[in-house]
Amino acid sequence: MTRSAIRPGDPMSMLNRNRRARDRDQLLSGAEVDVLVVGGGATGVGVALDAATRGLSVALIEAHDYAFGTSRWSSKMIHGGLRYLAKGDVGVAWESASERAVIGKTIAPYLVHPFAQLIPIFDSTESKDSVTTRLGMHAGDALRRASRLPSAALPRPTRISAREARALVPGLPTQGLAGADIGWDFQLEDDARFVLTIARTAAAYGALMLTATKAVQLDAHGADVVDQVDGREYRIQARNVINATGVWAGTLDAHVELTPSRGTHVIVRAERLGNPQASLTIPVPGSFGRFVFAIPQFNGLVYIGLTDVAADGPIPDVPQADPEEIDWILGVISLGLETPLTRSDVVGTYSGLRPLVKAVDTHNESADGDDTTETNTADISRRHLITGGPGEVITITGGKLTTYRRMAQDAVDLITNRPCVTTTTPLVGVGPLPTDSGIPARLMRRFGSEAGLVASLAEHDAHLLEPVSTAATTDVLGVEIVWAQLAEGALTYDDIVSRRTRISLVPADEAALRPAVESLVKEEVPV
Repeated sequence: MTRSAIRPGDPMSMLNRNRRARDRDQLLSGAEVDVLVVGGGATGVGVALDAATRGLSVALIEAHDYAFGTSRWSSKMIHGGLRYLAKGDVGVAWESASERAVIGKTIAPYLVHPFAQLIPIFDSTESKDSVTTRLGMHAGDALRRASRLPSAALPRPTRISAREARALVPGLPTQGLAGADIGWDFQLEDDARFVLTIARTAAAYGALMLTATKAVQLDAHGADVVDQVDGREYRIQARNVINATGVWAGTLDAHVELTPSRGTHVIVRAERLGNPQASLTIPVPGSFGRFVFAIPQFNGLVYIGLTDVAADGPIPDVPQADPEEIDWILGVISLGLETPLTRSDVVGTYSGLRPLVKAVDTHNESADGDDTTETNTADISRRHLITGGPGEVITITGGKLTTYRRMAQDAVDLITNRPCVTTTTPLVGVGPLPTDSGIPARLMRRFGSEAGLVASLAEHDAHLLEPVSTAATTDVLGVEIVWAQLAEGALTYDDIVSRRTRISLVPADEAALRPAVESLVKEEVPV
């Protein structure tokens, strides 16, 4: 049975400076919590929500901001693990498909949208490859049916003509195109927003949530931390500690050894591909079950990726793409375009580090889907793994965004027998959408049932319902900047442009919009 939706603007869900101060004061008083979660990515906030909804007292700390690390650098998909069927790993594919169904039906239906994945068929395409693609899509659809996700949510795969294919992706070649196969999956409105919404939901269920709080040492009974805002050092007492810091997990737990892998995307303007209405999916030559995707977004951009490159050495806060990765992505996707893409078409890039497990003694293990691969790091398992148990620091790593909820469940199962309820717990924003026709569609997509509340911030300044500036192409509205500080825990200018609105994904746009954004930032928020 699905739990009741959190009402729009629930005071407990509102993350801001005042809420942060209250939560910190509670921990400074020496209060011991049942669970201390370290890490504010998808897995960390998922653990906080899972534990809080089981009735445990919870504190979460994050050194920077929610979704600061790998969680915001995904392909913005909640996928069914189709590519793992090609490798014969039905368990991986099934877990991904079943978690996709829970997210799409209950957890966050307003944040996911069905999108078509178009795989072109050329005159030169070998018949065995075409047959394999169709069989794979229908096998994936069988998993969709088994997960009880209706075809109204994700349609069945189909084959379309060349004319229909070019209508969906106008950038396709005019010659040599025989048709295309169409499959369906879920696209996230935004991965960072998804993480933030989970965090707010955990707060609504009573979790203490502290960003800008760095753990310098962990043990089974708590953590020594530093407040990154005022430099204060203090101790957080906890009965259980769960390390969910992703690619940084090994810096806090010596039992974990990771082999980070960098996944890079490039960003181009949608008009460069003729404003596509479907994702262009191109097989990587000489590989089986590997693709490069060009996924159109609602903001007039297309994200194209991705790579899988071993990332040795120190772990950067913000990974950077290598020129070779950019060229590789452009080269593969251009195999399906009339006019090849060049570096001059690239308006931005982003890269994330996958926390791939190299060697670890596990107490628990579960499978998850993964993204397109390029190098031998593709052979390293994407299964999520857990070390430790009661009386020890518990570390969870590996896995993927789609199965964050299952990862969290597996970690919390180690410390309590209370049943997990997150499969039936909707996130903040789930509920009836406002009926006011004056509310912009962007707010409906991003805030769900809270869209009217966000729009009401423009009650005394109608300009806040307009794009923040005409200096660059953007659909970010002024009310979003205000709401980020009132309800979404934004403490800095970077929190707003990099994770609440994603303006910084295109550096030229961020530079042009900076004065307008800064004018909406409250004085107490540093820039």
